[in-house]
Amino acid sequence: MSIAPAIRIAPSRAARAMNLLRTVQFTHPPSCPCHSNPAHHHHGPNAVHQARRHLATPIDTSRQKEYAFEMAASSIRFGPGCTKEVGMDFTNMGAKRVMVVTDGNVRKLNAMKQAVEGLEREGIQFEVYDGVRVEPKDESIKAAIEVSKGYRPDAFLAVGGGSVIDTAKLMNLYTTFPEADFLDFVNAPLGKGLPISSKLYPLVAIPTTAGTGSETTGTAIFDLVSKRAKTGIAHRNLKPTLGIVDPLNTRTMPSAVHASSGLDVLCHSLESWTAIPYHERVPRPANPIQRPAYQGANPISDIFSLQALKDTVKYLPRAVKDPEDHEAQSQMLLAATLAGVGFGNAGVHLCHGMSYPISGQNPGYKHAGYEVDHAIIPHGVSVAVTAPAVFKFTGASNPERHLQAAEAFGVDISNVKKEMAGEVLGEALAEFLVKLGDQPRGLKQLGFGKGDIDALVEGTIPQARVLMLAPSLEMQDLEVEREQLGRLFDDAMEY
Repeated sequence: MSIAPAIRIAPSRAARAMNLLRTVQFTHPPSCPCHSNPAHHHHGPNAVHQARRHLATPIDTSRQKEYAFEMAASSIRFGPGCTKEVGMDFTNMGAKRVMVVTDGNVRKLNAMKQAVEGLEREGIQFEVYDGVRVEPKDESIKAAIEVSKGYRPDAFLAVGGGSVIDTAKLMNLYTTFPEADFLDFVNAPLGKGLPISSKLYPLVAIPTTAGTGSETTGTAIFDLVSKRAKTGIAHRNLKPTLGIVDPLNTRTMPSAVHASSGLDVLCHSLESWTAIPYHERVPRPANPIQRPAYQGANPISDIFSLQALKDTVKYLPRAVKDPEDHEAQSQMLLAATLAGVGFGNAGVHLCHGMSYPISGQNPGYKHAGYEVDHAIIPHGVSVAVTAPAVFKFTGASNPERHLQAAEAFGVDISNVKKEMAGEVLGEALAEFLVKLGDQPRGLKQLGFGKGDIDALVEGTIPQARVLMLAPSLEMQDLEVEREQLGRLFDDAMEY
């Protein structure tokens, strides 16, 4: 009996490519023991899987996951007394007409005195705008922009808290693009979300509060009154040229401002530490200019975020308790800047996304210790009030990270089961907030009730820029997302 010769079929191009990738990956591993481990957290998507997706047809580009992250932060100068150098900075930049941006309270403080004297010593022409509103609204932003357009500066100086620095960023943006419609750059879906296509004028930011980290980030937040929601503009080109971080400038902060600003740092660090990994975010940008400022947790942002968390837990209670504890105040200012670099690249998620309608739909609450003539829920308060509920919800997404965060609060995690990670971190947060003092223990103490939950949910859903980074949140099914957010607001009514 004769045996027919075997017929050899030539492999396809796709098969050859896959075989080559397997050969490279499994017979020539990298020499670094860390990077030769495919499960190591620095690794992005599996190379073979990506090749298979690349060779398959058709490709849904809107569902392709990110494969890169990009770090961007302002230059930072840190040190007591360095505010006095700002005039020389503008001379070095070649600036001739500086728009100085501040608010009515900060204008009276030593930080402004030092900044103005620095400009005068260098003979730099400047004009001061002190009409910034704390927790700015679109009307106050637009009024500031008109002043800036009229002055036609070639550089900006912001002296104040996050509201001042964010307002200065937008004055800079719309002075650079004077013909743009206000909603052109506002985050989608509330605005068009257009990328900022060129560099802006130089902006130097001098923070007088230890919280927002706005001196390092490309983000500016405000109330869009017509939509009853907080939103903002986010792009790398929005970030200040230089952040002058001077510990002497936070010594005038009232205790209540220390507390709420510090709670913003706390949630910046926790949210960026627990955000989805950058390589799980979709869609992958078609052009690098479209890569968002908030990209998901990555190995570099992790370093800044975790350190900022540890420092905040250690130093914030001291800074709130003792106005003469200058070491704690200085360390909190540095923590705010560290957290700014971390979340400015990794992003925040649920606490911030939920905070925007909490602030925008304030039923009349006025936080003790704030000298303003209108109802106000300070940003840090609106963020932290949901934190125990949020991290209880996100715990299952990455138990190890949630337990590491709980350990930063002093929890002994040696015998904690992974399935309890969210519960443990939520309890640690609640205990921290209670001990800090003078914090509303849930949304009820802000004046909200269960009847407000639907409106709060509807105000949260448009915050896609941050919600897309939230672990455990189902954004592909709107009804499921509504249900999850509704439960979170319900859980946050009291702790």
